[in-house]
Amino acid sequence: MTLLEAIILGIIQGLTEFLPVSSSGHLELGKALLGIEASSDVTFTVVVHGATVLSTIVVFHRDILGLIKGAFQFRWNESTDYIFKIVISAIPVVVIGLLFKEEIESLFSNNVLLVGCMLLVTGALLAFTYYAPQVGDEVSHSKAFLIGIAQAIAVLPGISRSGSTIAIGLLLGIDKKKVARFSFLMVLIPIIGANAKDVLDGGMANSSVSPLPLLVGFITAFVSGVLACRWMIAIVTRGKLIHFAYYCFIVGVGSIVAHFAI
Repeated sequence: MTLLEAIILGIIQGLTEFLPVSSSGHLELGKALLGIEASSDVTFTVVVHGATVLSTIVVFHRDILGLIKGAFQFRWNESTDYIFKIVISAIPVVVIGLLFKEEIESLFSNNVLLVGCMLLVTGALLAFTYYAPQVGDEVSHSKAFLIGIAQAIAVLPGISRSGSTIAIGLLLGIDKKKVARFSFLMVLIPIIGANAKDVLDGGMANSSVSPLPLLVGFITAFVSGVLACRWMIAIVTRGKLIHFAYYCFIVGVGSIVAHFAI
């Protein structure tokens, strides 16, 4: 992998992890356009995902510190209840990841047609938020689980994790700022867990990518991730998700056409 490819893929990962357009789908499209084998190296994927986790921690460091401080009071309170909701939301994706790991990995093979179709699904979800009820509810335990199901479905390349979880939260009547905060914090458990598993399984032992592209990819993913995360919070608050629905429709249709044209 060249430095330019690492920069491009790092920026794609950082921006699309938080913007509702599917990071996995755009990484697949990026690899296809650059002619990079989808299975060429797991280390780069782990590194750039780690960078976006760090982006989340930086943007929400006050929230995270507050939750940790509350948890160390060793009694049930607002912080421990919120952490419990995050754990509940992680159950569906953990189950899917453990039971269907090989099947999921097989989908990441520069499958432009699948990405295109799933981007249309993401676009439809985002479009539906235009009709979301303006209730302003809290994230309840049951709603956390439903949002977690959306996160599990988003393992498919082309289904946006942030887009689907925020969209479902808005359709359930949750307050815009609260659902955005929950969506970004809930991703920490599955991504950290998945990365730790890859490291422990030895998936990073035989990397074909040299240290410099890995470092460059990490930095670009982190910086673009911080910017995208803050931008996305403002976008959700202003209710501008419909514009990303149009984008997903355009890229989705373009990907499908490109698949049959090549």
